[in-house]
Amino acid sequence: MKEQPEQMTGTSLDISAENRARLKALFPTVFTETVNDKGELVESMDFEKLKAELGTFTDLFESRRERYGMDWPGKKEALRLIQTPSAATLKPCREESVNFDTTENLFIEGDNLEVLKLLQKSYYGKVKMIDIDPPYNTGKEFIYPDNYSESLETYLEYAGLIDGEGKKFSTNTANEGRFHTKWLNMMYPRLYLARNLLRDDGVIFIHIDDNEASNLRKMCDEIFGEENFIAQLIWKCRAGGGADSKFFSNDHEYVFCYSKNTSELSRFYTDYTEEQLKKFQYEDDRGKYFIKTLEMPEALGKRPNLQYPITAPDGSLIQSKREGTNYTWVLSEPEFLKHKEKGLIEFKLTNGKWMVYRKYHIAVANGETRQTKPRSIMDKIALTANGGKELKLLFNSTDEYKIFDNSKPTDLIKYILKIVSDNHDIILDFFSGSATTAHAVLDLNKQDSGNRKFIMIQLPEPCAEDSEAFKSGYKTIADIGKERIRRVIKKLNEEQAGKLDLGGASAQDRGFKVLKLDKSNFKQWQKLAPDAKPEQIEKQLFDHIDHIDHKATPEDLLFEILIKAGFMPTEKVQTIKLADVPVFSIADGGLLICLADTVTKELINDVAEAEPMQFICLDKAFGGNDQLKANAVQTFNARNMGREKANQIVFRTV
Repeated sequence: MKEQPEQMTGTSLDISAENRARLKALFPTVFTETVNDKGELVESMDFEKLKAELGTFTDLFESRRERYGMDWPGKKEALRLIQTPSAATLKPCREESVNFDTTENLFIEGDNLEVLKLLQKSYYGKVKMIDIDPPYNTGKEFIYPDNYSESLETYLEYAGLIDGEGKKFSTNTANEGRFHTKWLNMMYPRLYLARNLLRDDGVIFIHIDDNEASNLRKMCDEIFGEENFIAQLIWKCRAGGGADSKFFSNDHEYVFCYSKNTSELSRFYTDYTEEQLKKFQYEDDRGKYFIKTLEMPEALGKRPNLQYPITAPDGSLIQSKREGTNYTWVLSEPEFLKHKEKGLIEFKLTNGKWMVYRKYHIAVANGETRQTKPRSIMDKIALTANGGKELKLLFNSTDEYKIFDNSKPTDLIKYILKIVSDNHDIILDFFSGSATTAHAVLDLNKQDSGNRKFIMIQLPEPCAEDSEAFKSGYKTIADIGKERIRRVIKKLNEEQAGKLDLGGASAQDRGFKVLKLDKSNFKQWQKLAPDAKPEQIEKQLFDHIDHIDHKATPEDLLFEILIKAGFMPTEKVQTIKLADVPVFSIADGGLLICLADTVTKELINDVAEAEPMQFICLDKAFGGNDQLKANAVQTFNARNMGREKANQIVFRTV
């Protein structure tokens, strides 16, 4: 039985511990307890036992160093970075949000590496689709944190949230010796963490050009598994012309597609085009269909089992190899008979000769007409220029006014969304730029009465002071993205106003909650940099006496606790009273959080009676009364008596 409440950890999910737990669930026998140099009992792993479990034994070639794989300078540091939890927080910003209290959409401003770490607990295995348009590493646009060990501190100084030495994120120039490795070191940990967030049937789409396409393919093969590669799509993004390369005028870019687990994919189709629909000229009880001759040139199918006679409706025999021709059947005889039994064969008498056709019905899923397979070349969907035109219209700008360079067109993202996403799926974009993905989600929801949710993550990268965006009041790219979403919501609401709502548009989520990356509100969770000065260490020790940042609002504390307790920051929050003390009720009472300065015996009793999954309060609220704290623990222990672990109340303090 516990005698003390559980202390909350102030960090994001420990990826290493999570991986060890998964391994232990699969191979419990390989874990043993040993005594370390300090005489402490610690858990360790017997790698020889693991090899035996996997059927891998020492052989003649084990000592050889050659390995198939991808390596580069800094990869070990990138792996270490994945395993370093974040102690940061996400602070709510009501004044920049739309429908803050009801929306489940998020716009998170901050370094996406830190943010992805913070989302691990609450969104692990919950995201259906990720679509990212990362820096292409052309030598012009690349923003990168200079120091691995100080990513949060670097970001805070970069964003002007703390005073410092003016640390900056840097542009990756092509003349640097580590040009490609810097890009790989930036992308690897982000993609690794992103994979964790995908559902088992989740899919990621990554936009790229020739600069890093080959490196991206190898890196994704390692992170997602070569078996989960789906396609390297070609997007025709320009109509022609231009002189952007030395030898060929590039009209295309790529979109890499990987799944979390290909065997789990259940939805992968897109709409028919009008041109494709024209083919379906016939109709039977199965719906519309088109026909295709069962014959093919013998050179394409020269096999004896494809040459046999077919009985026509009048009893005559139709030979597979007609006089003077070199044709054979598409199907073997057993396959033909199966198709005929299913009503998929059609005979036509043409000029006194019987012709045999195979029927291809229009694909229907969930009552909607669909094409079963999207094409690997994305042509006639949208061009890069369309993305710029959309922004000009949305921001009421002139042709000369460019608010954002190279914005992806929403039609492209909507096309991709239609392939894999359904009504309530979560869509993530952690290089959100001008927030095209959010725009596409909102537009598509209107078109198909869906209610997909989006999470946008964007670094507050400064706009150039001589740019039109800066002159118009948009200091950062994040500002442009937030304003774009506001304008899209306003436009959709205006279009809906006065119209009869037959598609459920009024129930759609047209809002977004703005959160901003910042240091923890709890001083004991604020990590010092490795090169911290003695006076900084001394100050932090004294800060622990009053460990809550005096600038933090109750809502700031609430959101940090929510995220670090593993609840989504979009959960509905209600304020209730228990024993006359205000308490936050989250997820229909699943989590109760009390941020009051004083905890009473009556409050503890009322909380126990409410039976939440978790109860969290401030440690200082006990006022040093260890007896009251012990009694609180015993109250919850008594309530948990005889219950399965999953149904017990977890009591935590912070």
